Amino acid sequence: MAQPGDFRARRVAGRPVILVRSDDGQVRVLLNTCTHRGALVCRTQSGNARSFQCAYHAWTFNSRGELVGVPGEDAYSLSFDRKDFALAQPRVDSYRGFVFVNFTPEGESLSDYLAGAKEFLDLVCDQSEVGMEVVPGAQLYSMRANWKLLVENSFDGYHGLPTHQRYFQFLVETGGLDMTERLPGRALALGNGHAVIEYEPPWGRLVAQWNPVFGETKKAEIETVYAKLEAKFGAEWARRVSRTSRNLLIFPNLIINDLMAVTIRTFFPVSPDYMEVSAWALEPQDESAEDRAIRLDNFLTFLGPGGFATPDDVEMLESCQKGFANREVMWSDISRGMNRAEPVPTDELQMRAFWRRWHDLLTLRPTKAEAQRAA
Repeated sequence: MAQPGDFRARRVAGRPVILVRSDDGQVRVLLNTCTHRGALVCRTQSGNARSFQCAYHAWTFNSRGELVGVPGEDAYSLSFDRKDFALAQPRVDSYRGFVFVNFTPEGESLSDYLAGAKEFLDLVCDQSEVGMEVVPGAQLYSMRANWKLLVENSFDGYHGLPTHQRYFQFLVETGGLDMTERLPGRALALGNGHAVIEYEPPWGRLVAQWNPVFGETKKAEIETVYAKLEAKFGAEWARRVSRTSRNLLIFPNLIINDLMAVTIRTFFPVSPDYMEVSAWALEPQDESAEDRAIRLDNFLTFLGPGGFATPDDVEMLESCQKGFANREVMWSDISRGMNRAEPVPTDELQMRAFWRRWHDLLTLRPTKAEAQRAA
């Protein structure tokens, strides 16, 4: 959304919204509801527009949400004021280009809400000197399962080998994976229900971890990229940016998988046993056409709706949902790693972080930060 008028229409928490860069350069979120009769004022998913016009009675709103056109306006009373009918705008803030919307008029800042998750967003964004961008086009699919199962699945390191055997065998056969290498890493709770698993993968990363599957010609180029990262950020941050992968949850339903490629995934429940999923590829703005093709191939091959991993995960989560019909089985176990001082990616600390925050919200129990603000 680089140009004034660029917009994306989305549904967030069941609400239709328009994310738009207004003519003044500011990024706004407009509620996609005409203030006359409530019809949608934007009925396309993306594009560039100077204004949004309701198809019902042709009320027209500019990119700032202001009402600028009313057919037959002289028929209204003298008390009619266009300013009273601007499109509603919820609270909006951004971090490193990620735009967040808050439908409550007051509350904590985005920075406070993100808490420890900011560090891991930084690791994603520092992969490019000029910034990251969402590649046009989205993956849209659904699952007949409760949405919280996909939260667990998205950073569940325990299921990787048994569930995705086909993919790992494919990597071994193509030379992209050495199954004799172990997967060192950690699981962390980041506050406010956010959590992450971070690990050193045995596969390659174009950001600066060469793998034989890339070919010898890419080796020097990738080493140059790593040297630049090290010079800019220091050895430890450069190592984490380039040679660690991460599966990050921003509570409650934003997943950023920084694997061979970076995937943004979000999902919303339609009913207790059915969800709709959207996913996008996030790539460096300054990468070559060759590197982008490699990244997108990895994005589709592993996490695409028809790839190696996603159909496996859909099958497993739908299987869980079917199994839940036996209500005599009261609980799911997420205790793995509780006796370990430093939990690893195949443990379940990250899931416990999500469920503890979920429990707090259901019971109206404040977080530490909320309690301190109230004191």
